[in-house]
Amino acid sequence: MSKFSAALVVAAVFGHFILACNAFYLPGLAPISYCKLPASSGEPACQSKLQVFVNRLDSTESIIPYDYDKFDFCPASNDRPAENLGQVLFGERIRGSLLNISVLEKKDCVLICKKSYEKAKPADMKHLEFLVRGIRKNYEHHWISDNMPVTWCYPVQGEDKPYCATGFPIGCSVNAKGQPQDACVAFTNMNQKDSVYIFNHIDFEIEYHTPANAGSVHRIVAINVTPRSIEHPAAGNEVKCQNDAKPLRIMAGAKAAPTQTIKYSYAVHFKENMGVSWASRWDYILKSFHRPSIQWFSIVNSILIILFLSGMVGMILIRTIHRDLVRYNQDSTEDPQEEFGWKLVHGDVFRPPRFGMLLSVLLGNGIQVTTMSFLALLFASFGFLSPSNRGSLMTFVLVFYVLLGSSAGFVAARVYKMFGGEKWKSNVLMTSFLVPGFIFGLFFLLNLILWYKGSSGAVPFTTLLVILVLWFCVTTPLTLVGAFVGFRKPAIENPVRTNQIPRQIPSQVLYVRPLVGILMGGILPFGCIFIQLFFILNSIWSHQTYYMFGFLLLVYIILVITCAETTILLCYFHLCAEDYHWWWRSFLTSGCTALYFFMYSLYYYRYKMEMTGMANSMLFFGYSLIMATVFFTFTGSIGFFACLLFVRKIYSIVKLD
Repeated sequence: MSKFSAALVVAAVFGHFILACNAFYLPGLAPISYCKLPASSGEPACQSKLQVFVNRLDSTESIIPYDYDKFDFCPASNDRPAENLGQVLFGERIRGSLLNISVLEKKDCVLICKKSYEKAKPADMKHLEFLVRGIRKNYEHHWISDNMPVTWCYPVQGEDKPYCATGFPIGCSVNAKGQPQDACVAFTNMNQKDSVYIFNHIDFEIEYHTPANAGSVHRIVAINVTPRSIEHPAAGNEVKCQNDAKPLRIMAGAKAAPTQTIKYSYAVHFKENMGVSWASRWDYILKSFHRPSIQWFSIVNSILIILFLSGMVGMILIRTIHRDLVRYNQDSTEDPQEEFGWKLVHGDVFRPPRFGMLLSVLLGNGIQVTTMSFLALLFASFGFLSPSNRGSLMTFVLVFYVLLGSSAGFVAARVYKMFGGEKWKSNVLMTSFLVPGFIFGLFFLLNLILWYKGSSGAVPFTTLLVILVLWFCVTTPLTLVGAFVGFRKPAIENPVRTNQIPRQIPSQVLYVRPLVGILMGGILPFGCIFIQLFFILNSIWSHQTYYMFGFLLLVYIILVITCAETTILLCYFHLCAEDYHWWWRSFLTSGCTALYFFMYSLYYYRYKMEMTGMANSMLFFGYSLIMATVFFTFTGSIGFFACLLFVRKIYSIVKLD
């Protein structure tokens, strides 16, 4: 078996192992046992109450999330679970609800609370108008119980199984033409023109599983809800939840009634489901979001690109360069002036680039991002950063990015010293503050917009202070330590000497000119990830749960290989054209993938999203720019170091006069 075939077998086995990691389920989380009555002494511990938590409300038509209390629903309790740093950064605000659910106890129609709004009171009208706007923008509840999302399952045309969403709408509307919008399509009795209906009643269907030999102990495997709009009797605390009840229509502004009363109610029904175990209870949710067949198409597409590039690189290394080396290294009486190609620039190929300080800083930050992202995907693929452990992925990313500041300082120092730089203090400061400062500054400006809008997505000032403390007191000292170690080491020696007088670069044909080559270099790496990128953007902007980290890790490895091979190919073509300005070009060639990433984000905003308003546009493009910046340093550093190894290798084995 050839080395290439062996490598393919190893890659296939490793890829199969990575994809199998999707089956790992939430290490470190133990199931909660429930029973109808509290456990007595000597029996296994179990709970008789099922607590429901409320979270922030968001919409696919707006980036701005709001706290539960902002809509003036039934007040949440003061029971608030501890939130990690990742949850705070994502704007999650989890609080206990007033719902009283006892295990295996059926409830047909229970009043939660009653809200009244008087037209003569401006404060009441303000609350009502905000609620109506939220319904028209299709804001959704996100409730949590037993550490899993409360889901709303509904049929989808052309699908065999219902689609299960992790949120359910607060209401729906009918436009002026009498056309039902959003969830109103599913209800035939919501058809009055220019109307807004609120879902003030929730039907719970709680599925449970009884483990073998567990007796009266049960475990929750699904919590489904069906929202309904019911016009309860206005007087007193009476509620009627019959199926043919008249929907509750609410109006704000000039059309508002003198007094509008909203009664919130719920019903609970328990159902035994022995076909689903506790370990696989998330499957019905996750299968609604992602299609493995599309993921496999993405993987096959990316592997074909890699095989094509590997063949090209192999042909260059084995045939072209080997032939050149044999010709250049043989003892010959030929005039050296007749030499051509990449060997002619051996005296200039390692000439330090312009703005070497900036390039070294970007490379240091790029290696920091590369290492952090690989570790995050590796842990996530094994289930340690699963969707159930809310905020864990963002917390892991932030903590490891902070701790990997030493790698950024070390790489930036080594590259800068290789360029002959001597301003090590400036190098350390720029590595610590240039890229992180740009990202934090832009994030702070976007956070001001969320503060102004009163959004729950606005990061609290105390959390910003925590981030600054981590930045100044942890990352910066670690960067200094890494830079100190890097500068103490001897400078990286180049395999050939650099001439004192720069060689003149001949005129270049169109396809090897800098701008054209850079733009071409980002196409193939982007082609490897654009399908996976669609699912990632959906999880971010459409509030879908992303869990296929095994696929993502494999795509990550494919992206790294593609960036490296694409940059090596274009670098070789440029050197053959006697253009030795490869330092910045190698970084920008693969870094240009971030440009296509940002352009795809623009396409996604224009054709896949329904957002309007200046605030939403600024938030979307601002966050997209942050992601593109991080992606730019990541892909650029991969291309640079791949090209650096390639150039050092081919010039180290050339016999020079």
